[in-house]
Amino acid sequence: MNGASREKAIGRAGIDAVRGHAEEYLGYLSGARNVSAHTVKGYRADIEAFLGWCERKGVDPLTITTPEVRAWLGELRRARYAARTMNRKLSALRGLYRWMVERGLATTSAMSMMPGPKVGRHLPKVMGDREVRQMLAATDGEGPWEVFDRALVEFLYATGARIQEASNVNLEDLDLERGSVRLFGKGSKERLVPLYQKARTSIERYLEEVRPERALRTPEDARPGSERALFLSQRGRRMSAAALRTRFEHVVAKAGLPPTITPHTMRHTFATELLNGDADLRSVQELLGHASLSTTQIYTNLSIERLSDVMRQAHPRGE
Repeated sequence: MNGASREKAIGRAGIDAVRGHAEEYLGYLSGARNVSAHTVKGYRADIEAFLGWCERKGVDPLTITTPEVRAWLGELRRARYAARTMNRKLSALRGLYRWMVERGLATTSAMSMMPGPKVGRHLPKVMGDREVRQMLAATDGEGPWEVFDRALVEFLYATGARIQEASNVNLEDLDLERGSVRLFGKGSKERLVPLYQKARTSIERYLEEVRPERALRTPEDARPGSERALFLSQRGRRMSAAALRTRFEHVVAKAGLPPTITPHTMRHTFATELLNGDADLRSVQELLGHASLSTTQIYTNLSIERLSDVMRQAHPRGE
């Protein structure tokens, strides 16, 4: 075997080894760390794409060097990947390499030491009062889906929940008498969020008029826990995050609003409304389930920008 063939064989062995370690790592994230299936799926795709690059370039990922990591990032940049996407891919691989180094499966620190591209901070889109009223008006009606949609929209507006968190809510997580719901965020972190009266009324109506009939149709092969889910499909199955997002998009279209309004827009609106109402930043952080206060602070910038708009319109020298 000549030198080039030997290097190629060594690189191939390194790729196979890292691929096996990656599966163990992803299993660790899913089990011990309670990382969501969606995130694990994304990490797997990012790691596999990186290993594909290693194979094409003849790079051994077990001994990858700083120049080789830069070359990989350079290819992503030339392929016009957004800075956020590049940082996400880099984050997935940093986590894998950190895990491998801790267990003596790799010795290279090139990946963990590589800084990602800078990302400009964009203020999130929020809904105005008129748009919220249009959304709620689009859920008026007596039909089961109208009742369901009203409960869903009110729930999201009242809690600022992520759409996956709404999908995960079970009946035992609701305390309508006290007006609260228990949400499980990223990493299964638990938080208790109040429900205002109109949201409680909409959810109670859904629980009385719509959910019981759907629960009777829950099939035996339904996902475990479907019978306990708050939001059920017509067939009695737990509504997935994707299915709830589709219902939300239906309401947005019915209200005549732009498709750029998503369930996360409702979450942004929830946070901004609280800050505009003089809620303190720590309380908003807790209600949103943010691990870091810096993540919540972006809504302070959004609140200030809205106040600046008011100032420009109302102050005699605002222009």
